[in-house]
Amino acid sequence: QVQLVESGGGSVQAGGSLRLSCAASGSISSIGDMGWYRQIPGKQRELVAVITAGGSTNYADSVQGRFTISRDNAKSTVILQMNSLKPEDTAVYYCNAGLTYMRYGRYITGNYWGQGTQVTVSS
Repeated sequence: QVQLVESGGGSVQAGGSLRLSCAASGSISSIGDMGWYRQIPGKQRELVAVITAGGSTNYADSVQGRFTISRDNAKSTVILQMNSLKPEDTAVYYCNAGLTYMRYGRYITGNYWGQGTQVTVSS
């Protein structure tokens, strides 16, 4: 069984920082793109940042210059460092990754989500 387990998040005042971490676990053969999304109740889930297996990154305009995504391939982990947080960053943040693993003698690739972690920024 492969899965993504998130940690971090919490409550912070505007201007503060938080760090989210997401680790892939299980008998994983390889990991493709890894990213972070966020969702506000009643709204669609939106992309925050993504990092490819080769290390290329892409950010939502709203977080560009404030958030940094990174990955540690040896630890199968993706990190989102969030600085200069604003109240509008308040949301549930979800980790996402393409995971490849072997099952019944075959390689299987699937798109996986973490359980979500709440980030609350107060003004």
